[in-house]
Amino acid sequence: MPSPRSFTDGISIGVLTRLFDRDLVDEVLVETGRREKRSRLLPARVVVYYVLALCLFFGDGYEEVMRKLVNGLRFLGTWRTGWQVPSTSAISQARQRLGEEPLRVLFERVAAPMAQPGTKGAWFHGWRVMAVDGVIVDVPDTADNLEAFGKTGHQDGKSPFPQVRIVGLGECGTHAIVAAAIDSWRVYERELFARVLDDIEPDMVVLADRGFFSYELWCQARQTEAELVWRISDNVDVPVLEWLPDGSYRAELLPKNMKSDLKRGRRRSVPDEARIAVRVVEYMVTNRGGKAETIRLITSIMDHELAPAAELAALYRQRWEFELTLDEVETHQMPHHRLLRSKTPELVRQEIWALLLTHYAVRDLMLEAAEDMDADDGLDVDELSFVRSLNAVRRQVTNQAGFSPSPVEESDSRDD
Repeated sequence: MPSPRSFTDGISIGVLTRLFDRDLVDEVLVETGRREKRSRLLPARVVVYYVLALCLFFGDGYEEVMRKLVNGLRFLGTWRTGWQVPSTSAISQARQRLGEEPLRVLFERVAAPMAQPGTKGAWFHGWRVMAVDGVIVDVPDTADNLEAFGKTGHQDGKSPFPQVRIVGLGECGTHAIVAAAIDSWRVYERELFARVLDDIEPDMVVLADRGFFSYELWCQARQTEAELVWRISDNVDVPVLEWLPDGSYRAELLPKNMKSDLKRGRRRSVPDEARIAVRVVEYMVTNRGGKAETIRLITSIMDHELAPAAELAALYRQRWEFELTLDEVETHQMPHHRLLRSKTPELVRQEIWALLLTHYAVRDLMLEAAEDMDADDGLDVDELSFVRSLNAVRRQVTNQAGFSPSPVEESDSRDD
């Protein structure tokens, strides 16, 4: 008769383990050197699932989240007795042992664009529509967090909490965040964007707001071979070289120092490789206050027949889809006060990666649901409620937490 399995062998996070299955988590733990050589009350695999659960139940304390995670296990009859919900201190120590790296690597292994060729709202003339944007979140006001992240300054003084900046790359049609960079609020968005450039593919068109533009970053982004549609500020000088039939015009970008010399009348030869050809699209919108505002876009798509100005203006509106994505994380997953739990910089980053992982898993479920609702044509995932989907996942966690996502051999318990 086989021996009862360790109680912790069955802990998972229900429906979300379809993406973060036991074998994948174990692979990541081995890769990051976090797999234990001896048995613990809280093995590293359990702590990974627990940190993900923390990001689903932000309003609950450490011990209460653990109770939800193991709901029903004691009553299955095949588990070793004697396991008790660990104390808050024990759970905190287990999080510290795990560290940031396994959650970061797990995100990098799992997060990828979700849209299929037929996914509604995800494509523009064969390019996958992506956007980049950033958000700042508050973290607990501890000495370690203050030293690592600092507080922002403003007219009325400093912010009440240290703050972390997150810049993400997201798929507009599915709201899936596929890459991210995390640092202090002092690190500008452009620098963080440069850290996710490796995740941009040639089949993408990437949208960005005016805060991201610089000549150097544009050149780096173009090296990915993706197409770009970025807004630029009014003070960026892009003289008209040729008007095109759709109302856009050809222009070129030059390095800042070369433009300055030319403006001062200094004769200077500009090498051809420094001249970056772009198309410029300008149009007017009415903002929330009823005031007219000019939007200027530059794009690497030079064919005005393939992508007319009006289509590019409509495309740029898709950038708001990614702002809504960040709002889903900041407003609906996080508590109303929008303050993370973690009191040390490494655990702050661990918590953020877990937030991104759980958001990605919810969005993956939503896309599958949208595609299943109408087998003939599919449903636009934007028609589904993120809040309702998140609540459904929370219910699944508490209802199914007692069932491991994959069969467990008796020998597995010795590894922990």
